Amino acid sequence: MASFSIRSSTIRLGIFISTLVIAVILVFQLIWLKRVYRFEQKEFDHGVVKSIRGLYEDINAAPYYSYHLNVLIETPEPHLYIARLSLPVNTDSLTGYLQSELEDFDIFTDCYFGIYSVVAGKYIYSGLLKSAGTQETGTAITPDPARQYDHLALYFPNRHQYILAQMNFWIISSAVLLLVLLLFGGSLYYFYRQKFLNETQKDFIHNFTHEFKTPVSVISLAADVLKNPSIADQPERLATYADIIAYQATYLHSQIQKLLNLAHTESHRFHLSTETVNIHDLIREAVSNLNPLISERHTQLELDLAAEQPMLIADKNYLIIVITNLIDNGIKYSRQPWIRIHTQNRENSLVLSVEDNGMGIEKKQLKKIFRKFFRIRQGDTYTAKGFGIGLSFVKKIVDAHGGKIKIESTPEKGSVFIIELPCNKTKMYATENKDPGSGG
Repeated sequence: MASFSIRSSTIRLGIFISTLVIAVILVFQLIWLKRVYRFEQKEFDHGVVKSIRGLYEDINAAPYYSYHLNVLIETPEPHLYIARLSLPVNTDSLTGYLQSELEDFDIFTDCYFGIYSVVAGKYIYSGLLKSAGTQETGTAITPDPARQYDHLALYFPNRHQYILAQMNFWIISSAVLLLVLLLFGGSLYYFYRQKFLNETQKDFIHNFTHEFKTPVSVISLAADVLKNPSIADQPERLATYADIIAYQATYLHSQIQKLLNLAHTESHRFHLSTETVNIHDLIREAVSNLNPLISERHTQLELDLAAEQPMLIADKNYLIIVITNLIDNGIKYSRQPWIRIHTQNRENSLVLSVEDNGMGIEKKQLKKIFRKFFRIRQGDTYTAKGFGIGLSFVKKIVDAHGGKIKIESTPEKGSVFIIELPCNKTKMYATENKDPGSGG
């Protein structure tokens, strides 16, 4: 039975498309709810108008037979309806008929009403038609501006809430749909994270096996050669194989040290042992440590140490790791390595830049360069050996010193890493481990 595996990148694309679809659904749902709300508003308005028309017929109001309803009734604001009325009227009959008409047309919400007399110049009667369970109390209606004709004013203080209550089904169904979509999106994201972590673990194990297998094999072969008694009579050959073992052992040690540093920073807070250090001295020390690699790759190294104030309050050992990693990366990713290290002062900061002539990094990969376990690809292959933890560790160290690091790169031309560290800063702090990461 054939099997296939979905890459996390495919799932990420699926999440993007799903998010887009969910957003479109939510937009349409909001538009639909808005339309339903407007429809319910119109239904409410129609119900009130029909109730007033019925009231006109019940109390035999003269204006109803002389004008159209749109002339007799106006709505100066959504909650207020003003209807022309011929006085005098029996207030008890009007109250009873109005209550009955509103109920007939399904208007079950509180309604303040008042009868305004032009002759009296005020509301001569007012009251409250209560809905079930209301706590409202009746007060006089005084719409502004006053009308210069006799009229009946109807005011519905809870019109908005009543309309929303009529939309309960649509609101609840929309909320359920939103919840389902959020759960679906959350499940997709969780699945993506698990898939991503699984792929990261597999890649790490594959890289670990690949990185250690070759040195161990070389050391094993060299050891077999050294076991041959005749090797003692060939001092040059003996020295060659001894150098091979020493080189591979150094390489293994450096990779193991990187893994130990990563494990330590993952399980502990990042603590700095700060002291006053000269960044130029640290650069020279890092270069000295890398001399064998620099010589082996015939690296052209330029030191432009122009900072007039090279002193920092920093952790010496960690800063050496930063400089060493950047130089090592520059050599590793270049065919004919050229490295330029430059320092300068900028306001209250010291800027260190490490420039190389390597293969450069595509723009789409630049934003991932400081992520843990990320390694630069060309097509489906990695461009160099390593675990993808060097630059992750570099960024953690720079962050812990209160500094900033950025990269500028052009494919096929090279890259420059720029680190800005604060000068004369006595306050250093510990940082929690985050999840950046890349490098050698």
